[in-house]
Parts: sequence; structure tokens; C-alpha cells
Amino acid sequence: MSQLLNKRKIFNDPIYGFVSLPFPIIFDLIEHPYFQRLRRIKQLGLTNLVYPGALHTRFHHAIGAMHLIGEAIEEIRSKGHDITDEEAKAVTIAILLHDIGHGPFSHALEHSIVNNVTHEDISELFMSRLNQEFKGELTLAIKIFQNKYHKKFLHQLVSSQLDMDRLDYLKRDSFFTGVSEGVISSDRIIKMLNVVNDQLAIEAKGIYSIEKFIIARRLMYWQVYLHKTVLSAENLLVNILKRAKELAEKKVDLFCTPALQLFLYKQYSAKDFTTKPNLLDAFAALDDNDIMTSVKVWTSHKDIVLSTLCTRLINRRLLKVEMQNQPFKELKIKEIKEKIKKEYNLNDKEIEYFVFSGNVINDAYRADKISINILFKDGTVADIAKASDQLNIDVLAKTVRKYYLCYPK
Repeated sequence: MSQLLNKRKIFNDPIYGFVSLPFPIIFDLIEHPYFQRLRRIKQLGLTNLVYPGALHTRFHHAIGAMHLIGEAIEEIRSKGHDITDEEAKAVTIAILLHDIGHGPFSHALEHSIVNNVTHEDISELFMSRLNQEFKGELTLAIKIFQNKYHKKFLHQLVSSQLDMDRLDYLKRDSFFTGVSEGVISSDRIIKMLNVVNDQLAIEAKGIYSIEKFIIARRLMYWQVYLHKTVLSAENLLVNILKRAKELAEKKVDLFCTPALQLFLYKQYSAKDFTTKPNLLDAFAALDDNDIMTSVKVWTSHKDIVLSTLCTRLINRRLLKVEMQNQPFKELKIKEIKEKIKKEYNLNDKEIEYFVFSGNVINDAYRADKISINILFKDGTVADIAKASDQLNIDVLAKTVRKYYLCYPK
């Protein structure tokens, strides 16, 4: 009994106040080194270069999402829908571990030194490994996570267009960045949750909260996640890691922490993570500190491309960014490249690290994916895009693509 009570810990969360742990296994999972690693990975990567307060971690976010799913379970049960204690425990585990596969600066890492291996792939591998360690206690959680359990609404609580993941990160990221446009009423949305035909639905009186949620998500993408300066910083880090990988392939000596060195000097596929048991543990040793320590040391590396890129990132002398609704003309890109090549004495290959273009998309709501259903008093259900009396919901449902061009000032 004393051991059980010792696992009923509480966290003092800046968003929700006191957050309790609903099951003893949750305490054990949080204590595991795989999960503790999330304390050393920032939720928003390099966004703090634009919003200095954005220093919260993936650990914070996972705890917050776990708290919200507990409230959602209680609300759905109160409306007569059956969720067993075993299912409640499993879906709580699933949301707690949903981001456990994220690496440091996750998207930058996925596009540079760990190719064709997504954080979702790694999350499933971590959960599988933990399931072995916990003697099968995560089996149902993994089924829910993979959407292989017959109660589909449980998976939707973890991953959908109105999941507890999104409710927490919008509220949390808004709080830590100070961008008030992202503030949403997660309490109100959860109170309006219901289940119809094994699908999550929102009672009609909560429709305005959902409209606000969709608008907040769109604004947060443009103002935070896809902010042009954030894009500049993240692409700069991608190019740093690509250059380091290129040098490593040529056997050039680079300072690295042991965890980073393994992935920098060797190429691994998704299959390697399943056939080489120690590789997952090696990935678990990677965090933000490995990357930034190495980048800081590389500022004095003899390779001028690497050292220049790293110095720019460390001292926040980021590349200039232009954004527009149409692709940039090749002639303009070519002219900028020629100018920078002469100024920096770069060859045709090296210039690609300093002048580059790309595009980003903002799809705040996708009606073609799992829709957000609105439940009316007469029992009928309609997609939010059709049920809303706000004309801009249809506009928000359209995917918006913007193009960017980065180059030295």
C-alpha cells in the first residue's frame, strides 16, 4: 500500500495547476530514462530565437496532454459512454507517450542526419520496448495509439483534428510564447465532448469554442510555428547538420558528443532501428544539448561553410527571409546566388547552404481527414465546416501554401 501511495504524485503545471497521476504505471513510465529525456528537448525547438519565453519542453507537453485526457475520459463517462478502467489506463499511456520518439530539434534532425525515420516510427519503437520491460502492460495502449482498437473514439482522443495533443500544445505554446491569439478554452471544449457512432463529437452549444480553436490554430501556425524567422533558424540548423554529415562522410574530423557521433558518421535506415537493439538506446541518448554543444564548437571549425553557418546560428545572425504566395522566380534566385558566391567566395555546391527556397503549408482544418463533428439536439451530426454559421470556416478549411527564400543579408 505504501508503495502505491508513493506513486500518487502531483505536478504543479503553469497551465492547469496541480496535475495528478491517475495510475501507478504512469509514475513508472515518467520515471523511465526514455521519458525523462523529454525534459532535455524543447517543445518548440529554435522558436525561442523569436519568442524568448518558448523554452518549455516536450516533458511539459506530455504531462499536460495526459491531464486533459483524464478530464475527457471523465466527461465522456458522465454522458453514459462506457470506458473501462483498463481502457482509461491504456489511452492515458498512449497520450503520455505519443511524442516520446521526438529527437532534438525533431524536424531538423529528420531532414538531415536521420533520414526516412520519422518521430512517429521512433515513438512506436520506444513503446514496443517499454511494453517488453513492463511485461505487456502497454499492449492495449499501443493498439489504441495505432488505431487498431475497436473503440475508435479512444484513438481520436490521442490523434485527430480535435485531440488532447492539439488542445494542450495550442494553450501551452500560446502561454510560453506570449502569443495571445492561440488561447483556447480547452475546459469548454472538453465539457462539450460526446461520442456518436464511435466517433468523437462536440455538442452544438460548443460550436463557437471549436470555431475559435480552428482560428487559433491557423493564427498560431503563421505567428509561431511557421513564423518566417523561425523558418530561417530551423533551415539554418538543417543545413548545419547536412554540412556536418557531408564532412563526416568524407571522414573529416568533427567534435561530437558520443550520441551525435554515431548518427553523424554512419547512415541508418528505419529497418536498422528494428534489427539493431542498441540503436534505439543510442537515439535515446540524443537531446538538445548534444546538438547545440556541437554547433557551438563547430563555430571554430576549419571548414568555412560549417563554421560560418554555426556562427550565424549561435550569434543569431540569421538569414534574411522573404515570403510570398507564389514561387520565387528562378532568375531572382540565380541573381542572389551569384552575388553571394562572389561575396563569400563560394562554389556552386557551397552556395546551396546559404541561398535556398522552399514552401510551407497551413491547413488549420482538413475536412477530408477525420472531421470535427457537431452534435445537434435532435441527434443529427454535421461537419463543423457545414454546421458553422461563420463564413470563414470554409476559408480556413482550405490549405494555404506560402513560399520562402533565404539568403544572407
